[in-house]
Amino acid sequence: MDEATDPFADFLVTLEGFWVSALSFISGVITPGWRQNQVLILIVLAIVAWLLHGSTGNLLQRWVRSRDGWEKWQLRMIVQIKRQLGLIWFAALAWGVYSVMQNITWPSRSYLIGLAATLAAVWVGIAFATRLVRNRPLRRIVTWALWIYATLYLLNVSDDVAAFLDRIALAVGDFRLSLLTLITALVVIGVLMTLARLASQATASTIRRNDEISPSMQVLAVKGVQLALYGFAFFMGVKAVGIDLTGLAVLSGAIGVGLGFGLQKVVSNLVSGVIILLDKSIKPGDVISLGDTFGWIQTLGARYASVVTRDGKEYLIPNEDLITGQVVNWSHSNDFVRLDIYFGTAYSDDPHQVRKLAIEAASGVDRVLSFKPPVCHIVGFGDSSVDYILRFWIKDPTGGLTNIRGHVYLALWDAFQEHNISIPFPQREVLMLEDSKLSVSNKGAQAE
Repeated sequence: MDEATDPFADFLVTLEGFWVSALSFISGVITPGWRQNQVLILIVLAIVAWLLHGSTGNLLQRWVRSRDGWEKWQLRMIVQIKRQLGLIWFAALAWGVYSVMQNITWPSRSYLIGLAATLAAVWVGIAFATRLVRNRPLRRIVTWALWIYATLYLLNVSDDVAAFLDRIALAVGDFRLSLLTLITALVVIGVLMTLARLASQATASTIRRNDEISPSMQVLAVKGVQLALYGFAFFMGVKAVGIDLTGLAVLSGAIGVGLGFGLQKVVSNLVSGVIILLDKSIKPGDVISLGDTFGWIQTLGARYASVVTRDGKEYLIPNEDLITGQVVNWSHSNDFVRLDIYFGTAYSDDPHQVRKLAIEAASGVDRVLSFKPPVCHIVGFGDSSVDYILRFWIKDPTGGLTNIRGHVYLALWDAFQEHNISIPFPQREVLMLEDSKLSVSNKGAQAE
């Protein structure tokens, strides 16, 4: 194979060129002259910027603490400024020195200082621009990638590095995938994904503000828009870098069959989630009971529903369980809920008075509906008491069921205490037969 067409030989030639350039720069720095002087000036500026970072950072922190009522985005911006304060000071000082040296000496004698000032300013801009990326690890990757690219571009070596990365490639038949193509694809897809996220957030906020759309349809519309935008961004990013996906059709089909069997439960939950959103049987804000879990739907996800209970626990219930299981939706068609409580009074108390007092006590409790008045009925004659059932209605199950029952019980207690109505408890009497051994031994003990 000819050396001119050998990728490995080209790779070595490129590395040799980088090495020669690096040695030339180092030689110019260690040799007395204006290049060395510029490097020393930059070192001094870096030390001064580091000192200013510490002092002004403390002043900025004290100033922020003396202010009240700041928004979260303002506090985040201050935190970002404090983090980049050293770089900001270095850029400002370098630009100042560069401007002075441009007027008092030859432009070539301040070239490195101007380059460092430009790099510092670009790095600061990148650090603030990448705040749009919410995911912290991804934001760090994007920040470093943009810093490296900006540095190579300003040093006029981006083309050489691009050619070097393009030579590192994997070729199988007509298919060739270079490191440059892979990096370009990741960058383009990342940018398009970020734009898709911003567009989906704007669309989601618009959909949620529309009161004419039900909560379940709002969730379905938001999920559909997100899926469409992210899918479009991915395929456009892949096509933009020239990767042909038609050759992967058979492979993707085989992988799809394997994933279909392996992810059967996941797919079932996804389909169940779509069905729940379409039939509107469960929507965010509904109060449900599923087994021993009682709470309200906070969010409906693609795979599960988030149910928050009164004690602050958040249960992630798979969508399939909501479709196949028996779910009590307390607020499906309306918010009216009837609650029953049971109690008993002594046989000596007038049942007509007991029923009247129970209804009045329940009617005086907040959250008990007056247009659906409480009712009280006798349900049986027990061993120790006359048993009653008290039924009343509420329309805000999200406020809790146990607490309203407790308030009604307390109102019954106060009413019964005021009117001398007793609540009996089981009592037992022990009778000893005359001829039993226990009776004889007891009489003997008393005779002694």
